[in-house]
Amino acid sequence: MRRSRVVCVAMSGALWLCAMATPQVRAEVVIYRCTDASGAVSLQNGTPCPKGSRQQTKVMGTPPPPPPAPAPAPTPEPQLMPMPAPPPPVVEAPSPPQPPPPVETPKQPPPALFECRTWDRERYLSEEARPPARCAPMQVTGLDGTGAMAGGTACQMMEDQCQPVADVALCEAWGQRIRDIESTAAFASGAPNLLTESERVRRIVATSTCTP
Repeated sequence: MRRSRVVCVAMSGALWLCAMATPQVRAEVVIYRCTDASGAVSLQNGTPCPKGSRQQTKVMGTPPPPPPAPAPAPTPEPQLMPMPAPPPPVVEAPSPPQPPPPVETPKQPPPALFECRTWDRERYLSEEARPPARCAPMQVTGLDGTGAMAGGTACQMMEDQCQPVADVALCEAWGQRIRDIESTAAFASGAPNLLTESERVRRIVATSTCTP
């Protein structure tokens, strides 16, 4: 029988830690080879042969236990990849300021027109309620009471009689005024002035409710 050793380890202060150290003992197995009277052979593990048998023994040591399996290597913790920085926001260039939509001026009814009549019953259209007075010729009588030898002429200032054109007839009246001006310009000597007047009147009609 092997003796055991006592091992003591000094600790802090006056304390001692003592443990019995037992040497590692290798286990042994006895194999018995038995031969009976008939010559039959049998092997027995750790059990002696029965009486009347020839016995042979063999001591065999058991193999040492396998070394402890190595501790598994620590699994490395997965490294968290840093999240990529988000792309900078796309800043759209401000669109240039749009000009405000044009404000359409509502059209107004055409100005008033007047239908006038001269002293000799000639009719015309005028933009004035009281056109300038015109000179109406007068008959000149000689000393003998007749006009055969009259030596001069005379006239009397007369005002034309005018009245406003009804609203429902204003657009037609302005169209007629344009035709009258252009007809006079075609045969009168002051045509350039009349053509300018015609353009003015046309603008009045174009910006009024007479034109859709």
